[in-house]
Amino acid sequence: MRISVFRKAHFNAAHRLYRPDWTNERNEAVFGLCSNEHYHGHNYEMEVKVTGEVDEETGYLIDLKILKDLIKEHVEDAFDHKNLNLQVPEFKYLNPTAENICYIIWQKLRAELDEKYELSIRLYETPRNFVEYPA
Repeated sequence: MRISVFRKAHFNAAHRLYRPDWTNERNEAVFGLCSNEHYHGHNYEMEVKVTGEVDEETGYLIDLKILKDLIKEHVEDAFDHKNLNLQVPEFKYLNPTAENICYIIWQKLRAELDEKYELSIRLYETPRNFVEYPA
């Protein structure tokens, strides 16, 4: 039987959307309030979706405790209450847009999960603005 399981998680983080090779005026024109030089924060909500075949012996697709621990270690501990631009190495040269944050989370978890699983991430920056990878 093929099925999907989901795990929700959240983290709070600050960021600034900007390109250092652009002027402040251009950054403000493109990124608006999100380019505030003093940063701003979001309460990110995330859904992790794992899809695959149920193990006949256990009845599990994946032990959700294992998924919970992977999310805590590789996402929550890495991003929660951090300034993404300044404290998270993946964003040293990568603009921490919702799109890029979602993709980085996918990469981190993909590296930890068995290849037999399909993985997708849905990241809510606000209750009405969210991204998903893969699309």
